[in-house]
Amino acid sequence: MLLSIDWDAFSGTRELVFDAPIWGTRDRDEDRRDAWTVRVLKRGGHDWAALDGDFPLYPGWEALRAYAGVPAFVTLSHADAWTWLERFPGLDVLNLDSHHDLGSRSGDPTRVRPGNWAGLGLARGLIRTATTLYPDWHADLPVAEGHDLDRTRGEIRDLLPPALLDRVTLTRQARPGAALPDPARVTSLLLVQSPAWTNPAHDPAFLSLAADLRATPIVPPLRRPWAATPPAC
Repeated sequence: MLLSIDWDAFSGTRELVFDAPIWGTRDRDEDRRDAWTVRVLKRGGHDWAALDGDFPLYPGWEALRAYAGVPAFVTLSHADAWTWLERFPGLDVLNLDSHHDLGSRSGDPTRVRPGNWAGLGLARGLIRTATTLYPDWHADLPVAEGHDLDRTRGEIRDLLPPALLDRVTLTRQARPGAALPDPARVTSLLLVQSPAWTNPAHDPAFLSLAADLRATPIVPPLRRPWAATPPAC
């Protein structure tokens, strides 16, 4: 099996943070850094620490160090996931993520993007079955996909044909670090930064994890040190 880890499963948000990207964001360069700078300035801050209260790093990511020794890759966005899938085609995929990535109602449905890479992988034979494992903290966040799994299952019925839906499972961790597979069962791991969705203050932890896993870069992740210059309007 393959294990995909989106950093947004850990670099998340609190309830009722209305400028949080979990409500929806594009994945442009400005969304990956400038939008986070704007969030700091709105909070009257002077560095990424201003985001700590609303955008925490949830526990559980430390358990991923158990996969050291498994062939691992790291990349910027799940839009790059097919480079990984094409190395290991036709396997079951477990995706620990804040989003199902099975399809989107916006954009070109035939182009691989962060929101549809898994659904297209199923449709084109690169993925045998797809399991979305939502993080445990979604249980306390009503806006999150993983809060109400029945609601989310209903939403994806319009995105995939029945034959593909039969190969999809949605579930949620009961606690941090739960429901992860035995490393001996994992053929390869993909670690995805998703910087439009993840707090820049958590980049050091992400990059440290990638180093611990000796992950080979597909597209190098970003290092986003604080820069005091506000983004251009």
